[in-house]
Amino acid sequence: MYRAKDFIETAEGLIFAVVAEGQEQGKVLCFLRYLCLEGVWRKVDTELANRHLDQYYPQYLHYSALLDAHLHAVPVTAIARHYQPRHVLQRLLADAPGDPVLADLHKLCGLLRDNGLVLTRFGVTGSLLVGMQKHSSDIDLVCYERSEFHRARNIVQALIAEDRCQALNDEDWLEAYKRRACDFAFDEYVWHELRKYNKAMINGRKFDLSLTVADPEARERSHRKLGFISIDAEVCEDQFSFDYPARFGIKHPQVGSVVCFTATYNGQAQTGERVRVAGQLEVDQDGVQRIVVGSNREAIGEFIKVIR
Repeated sequence: MYRAKDFIETAEGLIFAVVAEGQEQGKVLCFLRYLCLEGVWRKVDTELANRHLDQYYPQYLHYSALLDAHLHAVPVTAIARHYQPRHVLQRLLADAPGDPVLADLHKLCGLLRDNGLVLTRFGVTGSLLVGMQKHSSDIDLVCYERSEFHRARNIVQALIAEDRCQALNDEDWLEAYKRRACDFAFDEYVWHELRKYNKAMINGRKFDLSLTVADPEARERSHRKLGFISIDAEVCEDQFSFDYPARFGIKHPQVGSVVCFTATYNGQAQTGERVRVAGQLEVDQDGVQRIVVGSNREAIGEFIKVIR
């Protein structure tokens, strides 16, 4: 089973991050994250990933009719290795840490375990999943159970209060803000982030918590893009606001929900708050409309912002 936040590797030395559960036409929907050039692995951004595939491996460029989106896809038959976050986390925790990043992972997981979290419901993704971490790498934990994820956020809040891990400082937030290419002012970004408790620092290293839960319905609905839209609306349902993709129910005459594929706006708003949303308007086969934020990885011009 291929799940969002897994990584897959092909025989050509390409490592892709899986972006959707299951398969489409025998292919796994994904996005190129690492490639091996002249024997050296390097992390790639969207532009370089698309350019490299276009030039050398166009068979992995894919148009998804279900999502009405251009992304990458690898046939299951072309997958040489499947990196599964849960298995890798258990293996990393069973071994003595071999570098500072792994030492901090052990320390963080020890704190979470001591506070009652069940670590078998978690995995490690990002650079640690594929052994590409360097001295400055973040720790990216993924949780597979919604209630356990929210418990983890509460524990992080308590650990910050006890100074056993730390909130990000201005410099840390600025670095995160620049990397996220967020589409509104820095102080607005920090205000939204401070109340999420899904990221903090341990031993001077940033860690992130994300959630991925199977949504069998999502694979059965196809969507068609209608163009860019910006609206103001009240959030009426936030139960799935930290999922991947995140979903917010809204009160609006035409649009019933906002779906977000970029982690920048996960957990961005709460029930009862008014938001300004900019993204791609989509309609499904039953005529139900939604706004998608993060139709590409950078999500330029697309956002969810609480109107304060």
